[in-house]
Amino acid sequence: MISEAAKQLLIQIVGRENYDDSKAGRLVYSYDATPQFQAIPEAVMAPRNTKEVSEIVKVCAEYRIPIVPRGSGTNLCAGTCPIEGGIVLLFKHMNRILEIDEDNLTATVQPGVITLDLIKSVEEKGLFYPPDPSSMKISTIGGNINENSGGLRGLKYGVTRDYVLGLEAVLANGDVIRTGGKLAKDVAGYDLTRLLVGSEGTLGIITEATLKLVPMPEAKKTMLALYQDLEAAARSVSKIIASKIIPATLEFLDQPTLRVVEDYAQIGLPTDVKAVLLIEQDGAREVVEREMRQIERICKEEQAVSVQLARSEQEADALRTARRSALSALARLRPTTILEDATVPRSEIAKMVTAINEIAEKYRVMICTFGHAGDGNLHPTCPTDARDDEEMERVEAAFAEIFAKAIELGGTITGEHGVGAMKAPYLEWKLGKEGVEVMQAIKRALDPYNIMNPGKVFAKSTRKRVVVTK
Repeated sequence: MISEAAKQLLIQIVGRENYDDSKAGRLVYSYDATPQFQAIPEAVMAPRNTKEVSEIVKVCAEYRIPIVPRGSGTNLCAGTCPIEGGIVLLFKHMNRILEIDEDNLTATVQPGVITLDLIKSVEEKGLFYPPDPSSMKISTIGGNINENSGGLRGLKYGVTRDYVLGLEAVLANGDVIRTGGKLAKDVAGYDLTRLLVGSEGTLGIITEATLKLVPMPEAKKTMLALYQDLEAAARSVSKIIASKIIPATLEFLDQPTLRVVEDYAQIGLPTDVKAVLLIEQDGAREVVEREMRQIERICKEEQAVSVQLARSEQEADALRTARRSALSALARLRPTTILEDATVPRSEIAKMVTAINEIAEKYRVMICTFGHAGDGNLHPTCPTDARDDEEMERVEAAFAEIFAKAIELGGTITGEHGVGAMKAPYLEWKLGKEGVEVMQAIKRALDPYNIMNPGKVFAKSTRKRVVVTK
């Protein structure tokens, strides 16, 4: 519990209007996009600047109050559920693009900036910020950094981590540190920037970020390749990359996902094929033209039944939007939708998709699969009903087997969703006991009182979805 003394100190820092411990206010921030996972915080606070964040953390350190930094709550690993109570920290006041530096190709932003707002702002200047999570219309840069978010363009351009040049962060004792900067090279000491990116708020609170920008690509083309054979689609992916072509986007949707997305989007997607590859390339106009011709040839050689180029940017955008809407479309099927995240080497995609289908049949659950075929990142998604305890047991067992299969094929338990609370029981499968112990040592060194987003990343004995009330 937050004592009355601590509460008054916190209110003095941010003002009464930015401190909310009402039942309704706490309930709103008790869950994120993770299905059937909820925990009530003791208060919600909205600091206005880095100094206030630092002062809040100092009070929390003194009174041992947990702190959970939160963006828009779009994460899928219960990363922003305050499972040990404490304070949820909002960044609605810290939401400005501070600078777009065209000389150094950087943007400096506060953590509450909406991802798509940044993308649009830099594009107005002929620049490009590539990370594009499906939630980019509402997700924040701070949340993207905490989870090291990916996106459809990850194959060619990388993920959020690859665009973070420097950070300002508040540590668990209230100290403010700055890492990196507007530099193409910097090897002075440990790479603290990379350490903080993807740490899910467990090591510090991001209050400012310097991000790398790149020139806007000159041209872009989008293609849809249709297959009646999953293996043929997977072979196409491997052969495209082996031909030294790195598409900007190389996405996979299986037939169950296609049917649901088309029912939702109504854009004329084919639903009578086993799989679809959504392929996009950008760059110099002549290069795009040449490489898209090569990709078309490869797909046809690998038994694509049809290869279609988008005839306009509107048509291409409709295809991209349909792919991004896969979760929303699947959520219409059952009361609960569990979207997961497993990554394998791209050469193992066909084996992984086949294994997912076999596992779904074994546990008598429906699983639709889509994802980033080019980088091996698949999203098996299960429409279910959390009110059916017996079915949920089967669902959880199926996903545990899926994660085990991904690791067996040389993959990992998460490519972009993060560990949070949901993947914590499986972290040791990937890193081994020694790897987890190294991470725990870093956590203890930077956060000795365990107040920074406690209960995340490091394993609990179960993955069960919980509701915690206070």
